[in-house]
Amino acid sequence: MDLTQGTDEKKHGRAKKMMLWFGIISMVMTFAGLTSAYVVSKNRPDWLNDFELPVSFLWSTLVIIASSITLALSKRNIKTGNRKNATALMLGTLILAVLFVVFQFYSFSEIINEGYYFTGSESSITTSFIYVLVLVHLAHLAIGIIVLLVLIYNHFKQAYRPGQMLGFELGATFWHFVDFLWLYLIFFLYFFR
Repeated sequence: MDLTQGTDEKKHGRAKKMMLWFGIISMVMTFAGLTSAYVVSKNRPDWLNDFELPVSFLWSTLVIIASSITLALSKRNIKTGNRKNATALMLGTLILAVLFVVFQFYSFSEIINEGYYFTGSESSITTSFIYVLVLVHLAHLAIGIIVLLVLIYNHFKQAYRPGQMLGFELGATFWHFVDFLWLYLIFFLYFFR
């Protein structure tokens, strides 16, 4: 397909999608670098081999999966003209996003209550890596929450309808990527000890 073909609107849409994918690729490279450093650091003598992640991380995983489902369902409802259900699902996605953040900080507090610290003289390289990975993901999630707020705002302004979904699709793609990124991290941390 020739990218120079089509209306100006289609060209702008393709350009916006391409920019989003460039951003996503740079985020993938960031996390690939961090997880590679984690793998290399496992050979250190001060690595904690008996460290267990709290169960609340698994609960947060279920919450973020649910948020992707509710956002996908809201898109379907927008396309079928069911604005009321779309609104409820988008607000549900936002609530689930906030709940995910709550679970993340609860997980941090559980780790600290077990006597493991993330920074300072009492920290370990293992917990410091977990701290960095989760906090960098939370920074991306904060951007994702802003994206959700923009989607909700534009939805209330009736900016999305069948045939005019580019903004929603861009925001949803970013949100699903952030969710997928957490799945990658949680599986990595649970299975690569």
